[in-house]
Amino acid sequence: MSDLYRALPNLHLLLESPALADLPRELAKTMAHAVLDELRAGIRSGEVTELPDVATTVAARTRSFLAGSKVPVINATGVVVHTNLGRAPWPDAAIDAAQRVARYTNLEMSLESGQRGGRLDGIKAQLRHLTGAEDGIVVNNCAAAVLLALTALARDREVVVSRGELVEIGGSFRVPDVISAGGARLVAVGTTNRTHLRDYEHAIGPSTAVLLKVHPSNFRVSGFTAAPAREAVAGLARAHGLVSVEDLGSGSLDGRPGEPAVRDVVATGIDLVTFSGDKLLGGPQAGLIVGKAAVVARLRKHPLYRALRVDKVTLAAVEATLAVHSAGEQTPVDAMLGADLDLLHTRAMHLHARLAEAGITGIVTEDVGYTGGGALPGQELPTWVVELESDALDALAKRLRTGSPAVVARLARERLVLDVRTVRDDEIDALVARVASAIAVG
Repeated sequence: MSDLYRALPNLHLLLESPALADLPRELAKTMAHAVLDELRAGIRSGEVTELPDVATTVAARTRSFLAGSKVPVINATGVVVHTNLGRAPWPDAAIDAAQRVARYTNLEMSLESGQRGGRLDGIKAQLRHLTGAEDGIVVNNCAAAVLLALTALARDREVVVSRGELVEIGGSFRVPDVISAGGARLVAVGTTNRTHLRDYEHAIGPSTAVLLKVHPSNFRVSGFTAAPAREAVAGLARAHGLVSVEDLGSGSLDGRPGEPAVRDVVATGIDLVTFSGDKLLGGPQAGLIVGKAAVVARLRKHPLYRALRVDKVTLAAVEATLAVHSAGEQTPVDAMLGADLDLLHTRAMHLHARLAEAGITGIVTEDVGYTGGGALPGQELPTWVVELESDALDALAKRLRTGSPAVVARLARERLVLDVRTVRDDEIDALVARVASAIAVG
C-alpha cells in the first residue's frame, strides 16, 4: 500500500505532463487534485491495487468537463417520450430553428418598423390556428403553466377541483402543492371515483375564483366512475362569474385514444387550457396556455410570467414544432407512435442481419413498448425487438450506456432488448458498431 502512495505523481510534475499541455492549466489542476484524492482514498480502502496512467486520467477528466455532461443517446428502449432521455426528440425543423436564432435574432423587434415587437406573435398565430383559441402564451413547462394560471387567477382565493383529479405529476409534484404554491386555497369536491356538477356548484362561495379540471394523463380510473362534462363545468363557471381552467398535461393536438384534442377542449368553452410541449406535441420542453383573450391577458400581465417565460431558442423551436403540425406533417413522436408493425418488423430484421454480419447472434421477436412521459398510460405499443443473450447483462448494458454514442436498451427476460421503434434508420450502423464493441470488451 505504501508503495502505491509513493508511486502517486507530484502535482507539479503531473501538470507538466505532455498529456495536459493543451488543456487549461487551472482547470487541469483542479481535476488533478480530485483524481489524486480519489486514488488516495481508493488505496486506503484497498479498492485501488494498481495505479492507472494518472496524467491520462486527469486529461480525460478535464476534457469531459469541458465537453459538458449531456451527450447524444441512441434510444433502444422503445419508450417514445422517455423522461430520462429528454422526452420528445425534436423535429428537424425545430432543431434548425433553434440553431438559426442562437445568435442575434428579432426576438422583440419588428424588423419592418424598427420598433419593439411581440416575442410571441408567431406562436400566438400558430396556437390560434391549431387550437381555435383566442390567444396563447408559452412558459417553461406545463407545471409552470398551471402555477402561473392559479397564481394570476386565484391567489388568496379558492380553487375547486374534483378529488379524483388531485393527481401527482412526475417528481412528486402534486396538484394540491401547485395550488398552494400559487397562494390559492384548495376546495376538493366529490369522491375519488365519482364527482358530479352539483358537487362543484355546492362548493362555490364568495371566495371562489377558479373551477379546475385536471386530465388524468398519467393514470386511469375505471369502473364505477362519473365526472361532469367540460361544457357543464365551463357553463357553471360563466354563470357564477368564475374562470374555468383545465390542465391537459400531455396535450394532444389531434386527439388520441384516452386523450382529448386540445381544439375540442377549447371548443367546450373552457376559459383556459394548459398542455405540454415535449410530450405528445413532440417538441421542446414548454408549457402552452391557450384560451379566452381576456383571461390569457391576465396571465401575461402577472409578474410571475416574466420569471417563467422561455428564451429565444425554445420559442423558435416551439414555433417550428407548431408549424410542422400546421403543415399536416409528422413529428418524430408522431412517426414513432404511429409506426406500422410491418415496418417495425422489417427494421428489426435489418438490425438482426447487420448484427449477424458482425458475428452477433440475436433473436427477433414481438414485444410491447410504451409512450412514456406520463402520456397514454396503460396503452401498450406492439413492436418488434432484437434480443441478445449475455452472461453479464448488467455489465453489457453499462458498457453500451457509457460508450460513444451512448446506447440505452432495456433488460427483460434475462436478455438485452433492442426495440427498433425508437431507433432511427440512420442510427442502425452506429448501434451495431456499439453493440459489437461492447460485446468484444466483455
